[in-house]
This record gives sequence, structure tokens and C-alpha cells, in this order.
Amino acid sequence: MTNRGVNLNSMSVRRRALASLCGMSLVLAVSACSSGKETASAPAGQQQNTGKITIVYAQKQGDQEYFIGEAEGAKAKAAELGVDLKVVNLGNDANKAVTEVQNAINQKVSGVIVVVPDPSVGPQLVQLAKTAGVKLLTSDDQVCATGPDPTACPKEQLVPRIGFSGQQMGEQVGKRAGEDFKKAGWKPEETAIIEAWKQDVTVCTDRVKANQEAFKAAAGADVKIIEVGTDNTPSDAQSKISATVSGNRSVKNWIVMGCNDENVAGGVTAIQNSGYAADNIIGVGLGAYLACKEWRGGKATGFKAALFINGSDVGALAVQTLHDHIKNGTPMPAEAFAPTTMVDAANWEAAGVKCA
Repeated sequence: MTNRGVNLNSMSVRRRALASLCGMSLVLAVSACSSGKETASAPAGQQQNTGKITIVYAQKQGDQEYFIGEAEGAKAKAAELGVDLKVVNLGNDANKAVTEVQNAINQKVSGVIVVVPDPSVGPQLVQLAKTAGVKLLTSDDQVCATGPDPTACPKEQLVPRIGFSGQQMGEQVGKRAGEDFKKAGWKPEETAIIEAWKQDVTVCTDRVKANQEAFKAAAGADVKIIEVGTDNTPSDAQSKISATVSGNRSVKNWIVMGCNDENVAGGVTAIQNSGYAADNIIGVGLGAYLACKEWRGGKATGFKAALFINGSDVGALAVQTLHDHIKNGTPMPAEAFAPTTMVDAANWEAAGVKCA
């Protein structure tokens, strides 16, 4: 027979060997041995990797508390799985993301996990990985294979992502802020909401939109919203929000929400430095790694609550997901989410928040 035909003798031998190995008979197809649970098989044409798996984890803002935790979780999981892992800090440099992915490819790594500083480089990263046959996974922020804007991307063109649900996180933040607003008894006309975030980051925008809707539902009132663009750092948030407060001195009470703890921490500091008391501020963060520093000291603060997101969980899940895909051909999910918990000054320690 030609190489396009089927060698029946060879196929019969392989089937008998696999049947013996699994301890089961074969009727129409051969399935892998398992402990009783079905396991995903490698897609057609994909070879399982039996050698050393090497992964580069390229993170934006690698010196931020959340991403430090994410790297620690990734390293711990890599050690457990026997993966050779290298973590790279991209800072906020989108060009460095491209350079580091190319460096990883040149080093012939098995796969790359990336947290992009700017989603516009997504198509370039996808093409580099595809051309080199290197597996690509994103964590935290979404990346589109065919365009710079993930919000305008067809779902099938979004790169698989590990992280948190922006909508669910935003809903929890907005709900808590709305509930605290009602408890405080503030008048809507004397109150303003500051929403601070890096406005070209898709997951940030998802969070902000969701928390605005959830706030309104929980508060049962319409409150003026002031949107402030930042680079997602405390210093920039503080600077931008200071200017906002100066231009709105008639506001008696402030609510601060945004993409992360950095924006809320900067906002709360700016408002307090402008002469407002902690009782006139409701800041609800996202991360809890900066909020806990306020609570740990026991002093009065406008930082009232935060949604605890554990970067370590995301890092570990990302490494596990890419490892399983490379080693066993397990399909990567379009998105996979880690759990979250709302915390405040009373329960943050019991919830397991690690405060640096």
C-alpha cells in the first residue's frame, strides 16, 4: 500500500497493545487510560510533548504587588510541574513585550504567557508565536489576534486568557459602594463618583462599566460620575484626581472606584489631602493589596473596602493551563477565572490577604 492507505496489520498491533495497556476492549475507537474521568485528547495533528517544557511569563508592571504575587504563584506551580519558567518584567513598555516574546522564541521555549502593557501589540505577538509554532496564552488582559482593540474583536479571534471576570468584579465593587452609600445616608446631589482607570485597557473598561450599573442598582439613586483617565498607578491617579477635586469643591462626599487598588489608593489620598475627612469618602478598591496597608495601621481612612483578587491564583492557573496544553494537548479555554472575595478593615486578614 501507499502511504495514503491504511496498514491493517500495523493498526491491529497498535490496537491490541493499547487495549492491553488500558485493560479494556476496543470497539470503534481507542481512548486513553484514565482514573475514571474523561481526559481531553490532543487535537488532530498536535503532538504531545514528552520533553522539558520551558515557558516565559512576560508581565506588564512586574513590580506591582498584584503581579509580584502572580509571578510567585506561577513559579510555585512551575516547580511543582517540573516546568522551566522565566518571568520577565515588561513595565509599561509595549515594544518590550514584542522584543521579549521574540527573545523567548529565539530561545526555543515551548510557550509564552503574556500580560500586555498595551493590547495594540496583540496581533504582532500572535503572528510571532504562530510563525514560530510557540504556544501563546494571555493572563489578566485580553489580546486580539486580528486587531489592536479586543473590544472590537470577534470572540473566536481572542487569545485564550486566564484571569478574572471584569464584569463580575465590577459588579461586586459597585454593589459594595452602593450599599455603603445608602448606609452613610448621603444625598445624591451632594455626592460625586470618581471612576479612574487606564481607558485603553479592555478589562479595566469592563470593570468600570459594570460597577457603575451595579452601584446604581444597589444605591437606588443617580449620582454624578466623573471619569478620570490614568496610567493605573497611584501617583498618576493622585495627580489627576487632585485636579478633579479642585475643580469640584461643591461636592461634599466622594465615592472612588476604578480598575484597581492603585487608582482608588491614589484617589483617596488626593481627596484626603484636599481637606476631606475619611467619613466623607467611600473608596472601594480592586486587589486589596494596597487597601490592607491603610487598614493595618488602624487609622481612619476613606479606603472602605476592596475586592480581593489573588494574583498568585492567576499565575498558577496560567502555568497549569499552558503546561497541560503543551504536554497533553488539552485545549485551552477561551477564558478561565480565579475566585474573588470582598474584604474590609474587619476581615482582610481572615480572608488571607497578604499585605507587603
